[in-house]
Amino acid sequence: MNFLKSLAIALCLFSGAIEAQSVDATRQVVKIALAQEPPQLNSMKATDQVSIFVLGHVMEGLTRYDRRGNLAPGVAERWTLSATSAKFWLRKDAKWSNGDPVTAHDFVFAWRNAVDPKTASEYAFILYPVKNAEAINQGNLPITDLGIRALDDHTLEVTLERPTGYFMKLTAFVTTFPVQERFYRSVEASYAADASQMLYNGAFKITDWVHSASLKMQKNETYWNRQTIRLNGIDADYITADTRARLNLFIDDEIAYTQLDGETYKDALKNQFRIRPFATGSVYFLEYNYRPERITSNLKLRQAIQAAFDPDEFVNKVLQTPGNLPGASLFPSWIKGVNKTFREEYPAKVLRPDLAHAKRLLAEAKAELGVEQIPPLVLLVSDSPTATKQAEYTQGMLKTKLNLDIKIDVQTFKQRLAKMTEGDFDIVGAGWGPDFDDIMTFGDLFASWNLNNRGRYNNPEYDRLVRIAMNSSDPTTRMEAMAGIQTLVYDDAIILPMYEQGVIYIQHPKIKGLRRTVIGSDPDFTHARIVP
Repeated sequence: MNFLKSLAIALCLFSGAIEAQSVDATRQVVKIALAQEPPQLNSMKATDQVSIFVLGHVMEGLTRYDRRGNLAPGVAERWTLSATSAKFWLRKDAKWSNGDPVTAHDFVFAWRNAVDPKTASEYAFILYPVKNAEAINQGNLPITDLGIRALDDHTLEVTLERPTGYFMKLTAFVTTFPVQERFYRSVEASYAADASQMLYNGAFKITDWVHSASLKMQKNETYWNRQTIRLNGIDADYITADTRARLNLFIDDEIAYTQLDGETYKDALKNQFRIRPFATGSVYFLEYNYRPERITSNLKLRQAIQAAFDPDEFVNKVLQTPGNLPGASLFPSWIKGVNKTFREEYPAKVLRPDLAHAKRLLAEAKAELGVEQIPPLVLLVSDSPTATKQAEYTQGMLKTKLNLDIKIDVQTFKQRLAKMTEGDFDIVGAGWGPDFDDIMTFGDLFASWNLNNRGRYNNPEYDRLVRIAMNSSDPTTRMEAMAGIQTLVYDDAIILPMYEQGVIYIQHPKIKGLRRTVIGSDPDFTHARIVP
């Protein structure tokens, strides 16, 4: 082999090594993989974790989370808060990615649109503490009656419906992010459908988005706090729900971070990677469809499934990764109560399998429904290997124990969300993570007005308890109401709690400052950096 040919081959190999580099300390660029295509980057409508992860890097609200996870000034540099109002002074150096200033009018526009019933935002309820928000969302008042107004370009005033102790915690959530009306009107229905159809006011901006393939974020040079941002780019060069594929990408140094499951965990151990644990704060459960035509609206059927399920077996034999806790409640074990955690003060009823009782309940369900055999039930899940594995376990367990037939409907992440919204399921694999640091982020999930209540559970007693907690500032009164909800979740078998999520993950050792967070965009690369 001659010298020139050898040199050419060596250069090709060297070039390939550079291309495969998942971290670049010189350029301060990190490469990652997204588990799914972001379904909705319109902050007024986003609901899912992937979209919220992206939005948390490219947008900013009145407040934000600092590197220690504390609520900190964002677009608002200061504020005052009383029992029924809040006033925010916006920083004058906050700008959109096109150079325009971020103004109080941008928040007025976004909040009004979020509660506008025409928008059909599933998170409109999060603004219900604002004066008239609920009445507007239910079509009883015009959006101009919302209790928010711009006193001038940089002063925002919010009037509350009632004293709300957790109101400030809402101001860092995506639904409360600003949207510039002029830009929005210029693209209308196409807003946030592509990288060029958004304006950004966060630490990064999307520069390239190849749908279902890749998404690149670049440091936003118009961001007011840009001098503290060390990364110049976050390149999601891959979008795949396959945990095995992501582990292989990590091994090949194509990506610098990935989460593991029961199978990839074992391979990561063999490769002697440093495995890091993290409790996400999320609960995962089976959610039922309560629409009258659905057989899962029958209480005895739901109770039979509940009595047959063994959460300990599910965690140990199906999930098989450290950190997961058996499902016991709608409320995770970490959520705060009055003086201790809520679950310490108000223990949840333990889900203990009782097959004989489950069979008696199933017989009662059949008698009430007037059938000899329960028709096959459709279990809707996303197309990730983890979700399908869990669905197959549920299918086998219910067939073996109760002779119930389950048809698994595997859909892409985006299509699963669409089917959930349409009510096209009997049972759906679902989960909920905290949007803000208060028990209400879980407590109102199955209120009749909450559009994230995909099965449309409707119980006046549940609603009454939520309103008690909403309308009171007394911690004991609020927690007593939440304890009533916890009991109702069990007695009415509203959901089947499966597990409280703890995850394990691996990251490149050169990444420093990556923040895992229960509240907000997770993982948070905003203050990350790459060391040589």
